[in-house]
Parts: sequence; structure tokens; C-alpha cells
Amino acid sequence: MKIIITGSLGNVAKPLAQQLITEGHEITIVSSNENKKNEIEALGAKAAIGSITDLDFLVQTFEGADATFLMTPPNMGAINIVENTINAGRNYAEAIKQAGVKRIVMLSSIGVESPVDNGPIKGLHFIEKFYNDLENTSVTFLRAGYFYINFFNDIPLIKNAGIIGANYPENAKVPLVHPTDIAKAAAEELVKNSEDKNVRYIVSDLRSASDVAKAFGHAIGKSELPWVEFKDEESLNGMLQAGVPQEMAELYTEMGLGIRTGVVQKDFIEHGSYIYGEIKLEEFAKEFADRFNS
Repeated sequence: MKIIITGSLGNVAKPLAQQLITEGHEITIVSSNENKKNEIEALGAKAAIGSITDLDFLVQTFEGADATFLMTPPNMGAINIVENTINAGRNYAEAIKQAGVKRIVMLSSIGVESPVDNGPIKGLHFIEKFYNDLENTSVTFLRAGYFYINFFNDIPLIKNAGIIGANYPENAKVPLVHPTDIAKAAAEELVKNSEDKNVRYIVSDLRSASDVAKAFGHAIGKSELPWVEFKDEESLNGMLQAGVPQEMAELYTEMGLGIRTGVVQKDFIEHGSYIYGEIKLEEFAKEFADRFNS
């Protein structure tokens, strides 16, 4: 199959491309970074270098594709983040329509069914609607859990204060996912012969925040590492002090609130809380320790 992958050589896109190339598919990877061209071609893929805000570029890239993997960048600038994310999804949808692509897989998220109290996820809420309205195109909405690798951002807090935490309590259960598990699920979905719109959750583990602290603490030799629940204002200020842009910090604080109230986990739980991924928390903790000690 001829498959287009957006997301450059990111944590999901690269292993996805590697798997599909191994399976014998013709892969094109979309990247805005000209410097990625040689690395993309070294994988055995074609490079399409351009901006996802350029509709003509997307249409040209998508033409003739059997399937596309669509994801919006996790960082859509320092301001108007949700609006920029929605616009990127709208652009993708129009390009898919004009190019006549029959099969797409969207990297979405748990919590996407809510338009409020879920931080950066709310942009995906609207993008799912764009894709759902596409005629003659089958879609799998691949709703992923909270990325394990986001916890890398907590390494300075652990080193400086000896704690890990967020603005949700230690007993909050968080659906977690490894990018490699997302890539495996996406590879399966892209080659399916489907004519429907369907949802698939991809979660590697469902664990409490206290379990996260325990697993990481054990892996880094700090067995008493505590999970500390911050107030929303404390969480926001901590991110700002760490250099996170104001709007992004506000969105992540809101997402923590959504985990605390259950808004983010709600649709995953209502759909059966199925754990598909293979990489459990304790296995990822080894990766966390490697990063912590590097």
C-alpha cells in the first residue's frame, strides 16, 4: 500500500514508518524540517517537506495514497494553541477530501468527547468531527492515553525537590500509553479494509498516580519518592517557572483538573477500559531511569 505518515520522525511516526516499511509498504513521511530529509530517506521512506498549513502541499502529497496517518503537532505555537490545532485538522480534512483518500487513521486522545476541562485535548474534539463528516473515507479514531514520556518533564522536579506530582491526587487512575504501542495499533488500522468510522482506544496501562511515583522511585533508587497533589495555581506557577509558555501551562493545568474530576478518563471508562498496549508502567520505568541518569 501507499501510505502517508504525518508527524515527521516523532515518537509515534518513526516507529510506525519503520514497521510499515518492514511490511513492504510504500511510505511517505511528511515533515516541515528540511534537515529531516536524509534521515527519512535513510529509513527507506520518501520525504515530503512542507507545512501542514499549506493546503496545496497536503493535497499534492496525499494524492494517490491508499491510507494516511494524521496527527497534529503537540506544539502548535505559544499562543492560540487550540485554534491552531483545530485549523490544522481542518486543513487535513480538506486535503483528504480533495485528494480522494479512502482510509485515514487519526491520532486522537482519551477525553476527546468533552469540549471542555481537558486542556489541549479539546482541539481534537473538533477535529474528530471534521473527519467524521468526510464522505467516502473510512476513519479510525485512535484515542491514546496519557503518554508515558510526558513524565520526562518531571525529572527536574524530582532532582530538585525529591517529589513528583501534579494537580490531581495520588489515587487518580490515569490511562497511560507508550508511543511504540500507538505505532503498532496505527500500523494495524492503516492496512485494514474498512468502510466505517470507528473508535479504537490504545492504552498500555491504567494506573494510579501513586503507582507512577512508586515505579519511578524504585527504578531511580528513590523508593520513598512521594506523589504530591498540587493546587491548580501551584501547578500553573511551577510550569511557568520551568519556562513553559503561559497558554500551554494553562492548558496542561486544565488537563490535570480534568484528570482530577474524571472528565479526561470518562469516555475510556465508558467504552470498557480495554488495555491493548504491551508496555506496562514498570517496563517504562526503566526508560525513565535511563533518562533520569543520563
